Amino acid sequence: MHDTRARTLGRLERFVPERLEPAVHRDRRPLAVAAWEVPDEPVPFADAARAEYAPVVAGMPWGRPWSTVWFRVRGEVPAAWRAAGAGTHAELVVDLGFTTAQPGFQAEGTVWTPAGRIVKAVEPRNQHVPLPDLLGADGGVEAYVEAAANPDVPGGAWTRPTPLGHKATAGDAPLYALRAVDLVLVDETVWDLLQDVRVLAGLVGVLPPDSPRGAAVLRALEDMMDAVDPDDVAGTAAAGRAALADVLARPAAATAHTVHAVGHAHIDSAWLWPVRETVRKCARTFSNVLSLMDSDPDVRFACSSAQQYAWVQEHYPELFERIRKRVAEGRFVPVGGMWVESDTNMPGGEALARQLVAGKRYFIEELGVEPHEVWLPDSFGYTAALPQLARLAGSENFLTQKISWNDTNTMPHHTFWWEGLDGSRVFTHFPPVDTYNSDLSATDLARAERQFAEKGRANTSLVPFGYGDGGGGPTREMVAAARREADLEGSPRVVLSDPQAFFDAARAEYADPPAWVGEMYLEYHRGTYTSQSRTKRGNRRNEHLLREAELWAATATVRTGAPYPAERLERLWRRVLLHQFHDILPGSSIAWVHREAERAHEEITAELQEVVAAALAALTGPGDRDVVVNASPLARHGVPGAGAAVRDGRPAAGATLVEEVDGWVLQNAAVRVVVDRDGLVTSAVHRPTGRDAVLPGARANLLQLHRDIPNEWEAWDIDEHYRRSVTDLTRAESVEAVDGEHGPALRVVRAVGSSRVEQLLELPDDAPALRITTQVDWHETHKLLKLAFPLDVHADRAASEIQFGHVHRATHANTSWDAARFETVAHRWVHVGEPGFGVAVANDSVYGHDITRAHLDTAAPGGRAGTVVRLSLLRAPRFPDPDADQGTHTFRCELVVGADVADAVRHGYALNLPERVVRGDHGVEPLLTSDDDAVVVETVKLAEDGSGDVVARLYESRGGRATARVRAAFAHDDVVVTDLLERAAAPAERDGGDVVVRLTPFQVLTLRFRRGGTARRD
Repeated sequence: MHDTRARTLGRLERFVPERLEPAVHRDRRPLAVAAWEVPDEPVPFADAARAEYAPVVAGMPWGRPWSTVWFRVRGEVPAAWRAAGAGTHAELVVDLGFTTAQPGFQAEGTVWTPAGRIVKAVEPRNQHVPLPDLLGADGGVEAYVEAAANPDVPGGAWTRPTPLGHKATAGDAPLYALRAVDLVLVDETVWDLLQDVRVLAGLVGVLPPDSPRGAAVLRALEDMMDAVDPDDVAGTAAAGRAALADVLARPAAATAHTVHAVGHAHIDSAWLWPVRETVRKCARTFSNVLSLMDSDPDVRFACSSAQQYAWVQEHYPELFERIRKRVAEGRFVPVGGMWVESDTNMPGGEALARQLVAGKRYFIEELGVEPHEVWLPDSFGYTAALPQLARLAGSENFLTQKISWNDTNTMPHHTFWWEGLDGSRVFTHFPPVDTYNSDLSATDLARAERQFAEKGRANTSLVPFGYGDGGGGPTREMVAAARREADLEGSPRVVLSDPQAFFDAARAEYADPPAWVGEMYLEYHRGTYTSQSRTKRGNRRNEHLLREAELWAATATVRTGAPYPAERLERLWRRVLLHQFHDILPGSSIAWVHREAERAHEEITAELQEVVAAALAALTGPGDRDVVVNASPLARHGVPGAGAAVRDGRPAAGATLVEEVDGWVLQNAAVRVVVDRDGLVTSAVHRPTGRDAVLPGARANLLQLHRDIPNEWEAWDIDEHYRRSVTDLTRAESVEAVDGEHGPALRVVRAVGSSRVEQLLELPDDAPALRITTQVDWHETHKLLKLAFPLDVHADRAASEIQFGHVHRATHANTSWDAARFETVAHRWVHVGEPGFGVAVANDSVYGHDITRAHLDTAAPGGRAGTVVRLSLLRAPRFPDPDADQGTHTFRCELVVGADVADAVRHGYALNLPERVVRGDHGVEPLLTSDDDAVVVETVKLAEDGSGDVVARLYESRGGRATARVRAAFAHDDVVVTDLLERAAAPAERDGGDVVVRLTPFQVLTLRFRRGGTARRD
C-alpha cells in the first residue's frame, strides 16, 4: 500500500502542474499595455483616466516601493473564442510580477472599467478578471489596472531590520516586473477536474495511509490519470471527471464533524502597510467578494470593522452601494460590531465601550443591521471586561482565534461560556481550525475535526475561509472545494454559512457548555504592552482628554446653552478608535504607521484642548481669578469631582527636603521617604502606621536594563529568557536638590548605555505618594528598561486595573498558567497588599508590568517574603520599525504607601487627569454626583441622538457591592437605564430627586437623563 501510495502521489505531483494546470487555458492572447506612474500618493480614477500613458511590454520593471502605476490595457476577444460555445469562457488574467504566492503582502491591483467602476482585484492567487464589464459590443476589451507596488516588508524574516517600512527610507529601485496581461479562454471542464483533483489529493494527505477510503481515492486518482490523455487534456477531461465521480459522491460518515465555512478576509487596518493602503485593500477585497457573489448565489461573506466600510463609503461610493445591496440580501454580513478590530488589553474602559457604540451605530444607521457578536480573531489577548461590555452593547456571542498561538498552555475549550469581570457571560467559539485564513483544504478541515475539544458533546465548528491579514478574501477555488466537501467521505461536512447561523446551530447543539472565567491571556506577544511608547502615550492622553472634552462640553451646554460639538467629538473619537487597532496601539506596525499615529495623536490633543478651553471659558466666565478644574470623578484638594473651584493664592508646599550624611529625607505629613546618594529609595514609611513600604535591604526606584532579543516577532514578543540578563542602574551621574513645580524635589541623572535618564522625585501634595517623573533620551537597541519597586508586602496576588475594574493575578509561578503570565497589562495602577496595609503604583502612560515574589534571607526561620512591582518603560526592537522608540520619553508614576484599592483608583485618576488652572470668575458645580466613591461616574456626555439628554456611565470600582445616590444638578424629566447604545432598558430607581443605583461588583451602568427639547449642536 505504501509503495502504491507513493507512486500515485509522485505521478500526481508531475501530472497536475505539467499537464492539468496548463490545460485550463485553451488559448492565450496578450493585450496592448500602456502605463502611467503616479508621481506621489495614490490618485482617484478620474485623475488616472486623464493621464498620459506610454506603451510598455511584458518584462518591464515597475514600482518603486509604495508607489502606484496605472496600466491601461486594450485588445479584442478573438472571434473564434466567441464562437467556441458552451464549456468555455474568456477572461482577463493579470500577473503584475507577483514574487510570492501569498496575497496581501506584495503587489496588488484594482481593475477598473473605462467608466470608473471597480470590477475586482488581482493578486497572486486570484489573477483572473471577468470580462462582461470590460467588453464592448464589438468584442473589444479595455480596462485600467491600478497597481500598488507594496513591498514585502518581512521578506520572510520577522527579526531583520528593513528600510521598507517607510516611504522615506524604502529607496527608488523598482520591485516588480510586469509578467503578463492576457486574454485567456478557460476550459471549464478542465478547471472543474483540477478542483476535483485538488480536493481528493488533499484528502489522501490527511487519511491514514492504510485506510480503505484512502486506497479508494488513490485508485480513483490513478484511473483519472489513465483516462486523461496528456496530449488532449481538453478532449478527455470529462472522462477524468467520470473516473473521480464515485469517490466524490460517497457521503460523509454520520459522525463526521460539521464545519460552518464562513467567507472572510482579515484586513489589518494598518500593519505592514499604512492606513492609506488599507483603504485600497478594502476596495480590492470587497470587490473580489462582490464578483464572487455575482457568479455564485450561495457565497456569504462576514466582514467586521465599521471603519473599513466607512472608508469605502467615502472613497468608493459606487462600490459601497453594491455592498449595501448585498448586505440587504444577507450575503455580505457585517460582524463584530466594533469600529475596528481593536486591541482589548490597552484601550480604556470608555474607549472599549465606544468601539462597540461607534461600530454598532454605524452598522445600524448606514446598513440597517445590528451584529450580535464580537468578532476579534487576531487581537493579542482579551480583557475580562469584554463580556460585560459586549452584553451591554446588545451582543451575545464572541469569536476569537488568536489564543491558539499560546506558547505554554492549550486552551481547554473551543465552544464555551466566557464569564467576565462582573459575571456577565457571552457564548464563545474558538475555532479549532487554528487559522482565520483557511483555504478549506483537507489539512485545515482535518485539523478542525481532530482538535475540537468538545467531542462527544458537540460536533460543530466554524472555519473562516479566505486570504487575509493583507486582505484578498475567498476565491472561486475555495468555494469549489466547499462544494465538493459538503458531504464527502473521510472529510468533515462543510456548510457555506454565516456567523449567526453558526452560533444558532452551536447553541442548539450544546446547551450547557463549560465556562472560562476571567481574562483570556495570550501567552505570546507580551512585548505589545510596551513597544512604541509614544503611540501608547498618545492613546492614554487622548482617552482622558476625550473624557474631559465631553464632560465640560456637556456641562457648558446644560448650564450656559453653549453648542455641543457633537460632530467634532465623534470625529475625534473615531480617530482615537482607529489607532487602537490591534497592530497600531500594540506597537507592531511599520515605521510609517507609528509616525502617522504619533502625528494624529498630537493633532487630536490640540483639538481636544481647544474644546476643553472653550467649554471652560463659557463655564467659569470672564475674570482674573485662579479657577482650579478637576476632571477626575473624585474630589481632591477641596475641588469636587467633575467640577471646579476658585483658589485664591497658591497653597503652601507641605513637603520638606533635608540632606543627611547618607542621602536625603523627603517627607510630608503622610510619608517619609529616604533617598540614598545613588538616587534610590531605601525607605518609604507610611507615617500614620509606621510601616515601611520598601523591602529591607532593597532599593526602590531602581532602573533595570535587560537584554531583549526575542526568538522571533521582535516588536511583539518579550521572551522569558530576558530575565537572565539584567543590569541594575545604580550609579548616578548626579543627585541634587531642586525647586520643583510642587515644592522641594530631588533630581537624579543617570547614563544608560548610549541613553540618558533624568528623574524628579517629589511629594506634590499631602498624600502618602512619592511622584517620580522619568525623562529618557533613549538610544538603545534590543534592550528593555524597567523601573522596579521591591516592596515589604507579602502578597500572593496583585490587583491590576483594567477597564471598569481590576483583576487579580498570581505573583508566584505555581502552575504553568501562572508562569506564562510573566508580563502582564495594567492601566493606571497596580496594587499589592496584606490585611491592613498595601501599596499602589500608579502611572500615566505605562501598560506593561511584572509583579513577582521577592525573598529576603533574614535571621528569622524561613526568611521574609516581599513583592517586586516593575513597570516596563521602554523597548528597542528593530522589526518592523528599526527605529522603534528612539528619542525622548516622559513617564510619571507614583508610589502610594498605605494604600487600599480605593486609594489606587483615586491616584490613578488624579495622575491621568491632572488639575487645570484657568482664569475665570467662578467655579463649576458638577452636573452629577455620587455619594459613594465606590460608584465612579466615568463618563458624562450628551446623548448620541442629538436629543440633548445627559448620559452618564457609572461603574463599581472596588470589587464589592455598592449602593449610591446619584444627584443631577440640572432640570430633567425622567431617568432611564440604557444599554451602551443609549437605548432604554428599564426605568431608574428614584428616591425624591435622586437616582438610587445598586451595583454588583464591577457592574457598569448607563443612565439617561431626559431633558426634553434639543441641545444646540455644532
